[in-house]
Amino acid sequence: MTFRQFAINNVIRNKRLYAAYFLSSLFTVMVFFTFAIFAFHPAFFQGAVRGEVLYGMAVAGGIIYVFSFFFVLYSMSSFLQSRKKEFGLLMMQGMSTRQIRMMVFMENMLIGFFATLSGILLGMVFAKAILLIAENVLVIDEALNFYFPLWAILVTFVSFIVLFLLISLFVSFILRTRKLVDLIKADKQSKGEPKASIILSLIAAVLLVVGYGTALYVKGQLVVMAMLPVIIVVTIGTYLLFTQLSVYLIRRLKGNRRIFWRKTNMVLFSDLSFRMKDNARTFFMVAIISTVAFSAIGSLYGFQSYLTGGMKEANPFSFMYTSSDNEENDMQEAVHVIEETIDEHDIKAKSGKIDMTYYSRNDSEVLITSESNYNRFAEMLGERKVNVSNDEAIVIGDSNRVLAPSDEKDRLMDNPVKLADGTVIKPDRLLESSHVLPEMYSYYIVSDAAYQRLPQPDTVETSTAWMADKGQKDKIIQAGEAIFNKIGGYNFVAVDYTLYQINKVYGPILFIGLFIGIVFFVSAGSFLYFRLYSDLDQDKDKFKSIAKMGLTDKELKKIINRQTALLFFSPIVVALIHGAVALTALSHLFDYNLTGEAASVLGTFAVIQIVYFGIVRYFYTKQIKRAVYY
Repeated sequence: MTFRQFAINNVIRNKRLYAAYFLSSLFTVMVFFTFAIFAFHPAFFQGAVRGEVLYGMAVAGGIIYVFSFFFVLYSMSSFLQSRKKEFGLLMMQGMSTRQIRMMVFMENMLIGFFATLSGILLGMVFAKAILLIAENVLVIDEALNFYFPLWAILVTFVSFIVLFLLISLFVSFILRTRKLVDLIKADKQSKGEPKASIILSLIAAVLLVVGYGTALYVKGQLVVMAMLPVIIVVTIGTYLLFTQLSVYLIRRLKGNRRIFWRKTNMVLFSDLSFRMKDNARTFFMVAIISTVAFSAIGSLYGFQSYLTGGMKEANPFSFMYTSSDNEENDMQEAVHVIEETIDEHDIKAKSGKIDMTYYSRNDSEVLITSESNYNRFAEMLGERKVNVSNDEAIVIGDSNRVLAPSDEKDRLMDNPVKLADGTVIKPDRLLESSHVLPEMYSYYIVSDAAYQRLPQPDTVETSTAWMADKGQKDKIIQAGEAIFNKIGGYNFVAVDYTLYQINKVYGPILFIGLFIGIVFFVSAGSFLYFRLYSDLDQDKDKFKSIAKMGLTDKELKKIINRQTALLFFSPIVVALIHGAVALTALSHLFDYNLTGEAASVLGTFAVIQIVYFGIVRYFYTKQIKRAVYY
């Protein structure tokens, strides 16, 4: 048998040992390839998509490739750590350090080659789904039809063969074999009782509290100023949390007899402090990577919600044209064009007209409208009408809107409405209403009789609005574009068309951010998988010995569940808390509630992690039980 055959057989005969590294490499290739399928789509090179989208995809592809390099390198390093005993046995048989390096190089290239091919083939299976998702997220007019991705295949294959070659050379060059006895007894040598510094543990707690407190306290532009210091403080605190504070807390729990001696806690805690110390750097890396993924996706999703939500609230009507008194002729012509275009696109819509009368008050302008004007627009929107008596004024306030001044409605309630004859009407009712009148947060409503007795307004704007029936969104967008092309957008607003344009610009950013965020998160989950399975052989021996002392199947399952849960969820829970604080700080920056967006993003990732944990735990428990009872 030649040396090359020995390396190949070594991989084939140890499928379980090599499976984790192979699967993680396969996943990395598949992610890059599916992104490449999207990036090299013919529609992007035929003028269908803007140049900034192509630039963004190129940057994203570079980020994914660089991250893939470090991810595969880390996977390879973790893989080699679990093979110390194997290297020792080979050295006993006469293999030199140079031959071990050559063997590792050949094995890595073999795994890399088949992982690249398998990743490309598996990516082809999901290609159509990726294109459909991209087509909807990007909001493009042309369909992203399935095609044979020749360029994507070539770029992916060459890129990852080069990547595995560089990693193989790098690992082979830095690989150091220690003394033979250390390699043979690598899994049996005592590491000593893990120790933690009380001072560093306190510093970890203080840093996290200070970082969280600052992020939650500051508002407005102070959020930007505090961002970098908070990131540094929380990052250092997270590292000390896993390396010091967690070990210290476990030692304190072990010192509590009521907890330590309760049922199977002795087995759990005796091993937990070693695991936390050994996995501290992995936990830190997973927590930071996951936080970046949560924060990036949550920020992108939240910012899109902020833009679109503010636009919808500012103008709820399908179309609106507004002009001042000196633009009467222009308005008549524009209204005629708009109505003609609406008819051309066969859009069913209600229309209404209103005079927006503004009065100066304390260096600002306030709108006063009549009962009939308000009710006309309220009926178009399906909102509740109001009844106003002659000596009454109502303040409409909508503090839940984006950028709505929180004290505006209170200010109006404290200021009476003055009529031309000197009569004063003090507001006596405040209604929290939705956005019936566009662009207005708070304003007055008076009776029609009182409205006629108001003094000459400082500014008058006439608005004509059209509210289309539901189920005509595509027609509304097309009509909005046609009207913009005819009369421009100076006084004209078409909300659905404007939102379509925003989503068209923002879609590529959101898609790329989602893609990179998902890559980071799944990679973080793979890191935890490696750490769990790197200790599998030791866990088999440990539980086999304990089972001989009377450990029941129920108790074994309970210990494994707790042990794997702590391993999987410790860094993820920390990352979820980091992400929640980061998104709360972002909501303070824009003064916009991101609770719903944050909950959906963090909740989705939490569910994915729970499902992933359930799958890994099932197979891990199965292997432990097989070693213990068979």
